[in-house]
Amino acid sequence: MSQKSVLVTGAGGFIGFHLVNYLKNRGYKVRAVDIKDPEYQVSSADEFRILDLREIEDCREAVHGVSEVYNLAADMGGIGYISGAHASITYNNTMISAQMLKAAHDAKVERFLFSSSACVYPQHLQDVPSVVPLKEEDAFPADPEPGYGLEKLYTEKLCQYFTEDYGFQTRLVRFHNVYGPLGTYDGGKEKAPAAICRKIAHANSGDTIEVWGDGKQTRSFMYIDDCVEGIYRIMRSDYSGPLNLGTDELVDVSGLVDIIAEIAGKTILKRFNTNRPQGVRGRNSDNSRLREVLGWEPLIHLRQGLIPTYAWIEGQVKAGGADRQALIEPIPRVAAQ
Repeated sequence: MSQKSVLVTGAGGFIGFHLVNYLKNRGYKVRAVDIKDPEYQVSSADEFRILDLREIEDCREAVHGVSEVYNLAADMGGIGYISGAHASITYNNTMISAQMLKAAHDAKVERFLFSSSACVYPQHLQDVPSVVPLKEEDAFPADPEPGYGLEKLYTEKLCQYFTEDYGFQTRLVRFHNVYGPLGTYDGGKEKAPAAICRKIAHANSGDTIEVWGDGKQTRSFMYIDDCVEGIYRIMRSDYSGPLNLGTDELVDVSGLVDIIAEIAGKTILKRFNTNRPQGVRGRNSDNSRLREVLGWEPLIHLRQGLIPTYAWIEGQVKAGGADRQALIEPIPRVAAQ
């Protein structure tokens, strides 16, 4: 097993926390960096540094002495958050992304992975629920999600230029919606699966919950174990262009509520609120290029991944958020080749 020293930024967040665990299990020496500690469990990283990656000196400290960088650090959240904080999100993420890329290049890091987003895709391609799955080349002509998506698209191009001009090895991951245990489930930055799990966990059978939008908006959702598996495989690949990382299992939000209610064993009624943010009408991942490059794609079906996700969030709700060491029953996954 490799003993390389690698850096995971955003390691206090949901995906970063799980990625640290994954890399540790594969034998890597992991430095974790974030502006905050992980919220729910102590990190398994060899070292965890509190740094502000909007500052170039902190970026240089973060990358010193590591071979590879998984740059997941970002100011982000669910649609309610990213649609209402364009200035701060765009500024914070521009500073983090550009300076981490420059610091990693200057430090002669071997590979740099940038976490992009499906928010880079043109909004006019996502204006109906029965959306055609989005291919990587669909990002241009550009019309991304304002703020968050625009910065992600711009930084993808910046990574491309560093590769073309300097021969710096970059990898680009376009995440589609990711969910699972140990993710934010309250406070305003949570995404749809976690928010719905929380609402149903609080509800009694027969209660009504509020659902943002008309419930007909569609998405695909990827379980966290598939996410970190895909990140690792993309980093190890020889492909430097952007790659979708998501499932192509499309579901509407109303149907998502039904699945979670069934898992919870509750009858749940819905009150749709079209005055709340709901994002694009439809978004789905075309995984053709991912399969071509990796010979792999996410394997875990939505209902399968929602079972441990709901169980963890329900446990947090019942404990009032105090049970930070709740056990998670892992879903078996296929090992990376």
